[in-house]
Amino acid sequence: MPGATAMIAAGLGAGLAGWWLAARRRPARREPGTHRAARRLNEASALLGLSVMADSGLEHFRGEYHNRAMFAAPSVSGIQIGASALGAVSDPARWSTPHHAVQVASAATGVSGLAFHLWNVLRRPGGLSWQNLFYGAPVGAPFALTLAGTVGAAAEHVRGADPHHTRLLGRPAGPALAAGAAFGLGGTVAEAWLLHLRGAFHNPLMWLPVTVPPVTAALLARAAFVGRGRMPVTRRMLEATAALGFAGSAFHAFGVARNMGGWRNWSQNIQSGPPLPAPPSFTGMALAGLAALEMMEARNARD
Repeated sequence: MPGATAMIAAGLGAGLAGWWLAARRRPARREPGTHRAARRLNEASALLGLSVMADSGLEHFRGEYHNRAMFAAPSVSGIQIGASALGAVSDPARWSTPHHAVQVASAATGVSGLAFHLWNVLRRPGGLSWQNLFYGAPVGAPFALTLAGTVGAAAEHVRGADPHHTRLLGRPAGPALAAGAAFGLGGTVAEAWLLHLRGAFHNPLMWLPVTVPPVTAALLARAAFVGRGRMPVTRRMLEATAALGFAGSAFHAFGVARNMGGWRNWSQNIQSGPPLPAPPSFTGMALAGLAALEMMEARNARD
């Protein structure tokens, strides 16, 4: 059983890496840039949803689903993954009301989960304290589902809009998406920082997710407000952040193996070790940032 589990985990990691590489090397289509951006946003949304479904399913299983509301995150994220995957392969020029409704519901579920987790922390003895933030319900974790739904909803807006006059929240879609992706990366970094602080940064590699993505987020935020022409440094940092997400899962698998019994004691160590499905959230947000960058570069080229 442990060997089979390790093989399944390795296969899943290889499949995700292959999916991302295939998306990066997909031949250019003769279609408006907004259609390509919509596909990439759907891919980013599906990856974020997959991370949420696996992570919340594992963490809530550890909590024995003592509250029925704990079934919401893995269930809703599963539906959200399906909507995003269908959006990635569907007619790129057609708005889908059902897909959009699923994404909005997912974002709302994430906000509700954020409130529940904060309530869990505040109701513990001592209230808002480092101890409770470390060992209570992870306050920032539901934010990933909100990000997945928001990115998926943005894909529907971009897909159904005029490619030459695409706007989100009253702003050109490219800069608006870039600002949103920068904000999402910031939230993901905050959650990683809190959990790595709990681990006392005992491995120097634990500094990577709290140093590389913040720089990427800053560059992306700058591009959102003052970006002109092509932005190769921002693109390279986004690609590095995307790769860091997959590498993080590998490092977390190594952390699981270092626990007593290693993968032979997988049923306990997967629950008590570093969360395997969490790091690909960085990859999902980086893909959303790359979609925003493509839209901005295309708009700058037209101007």
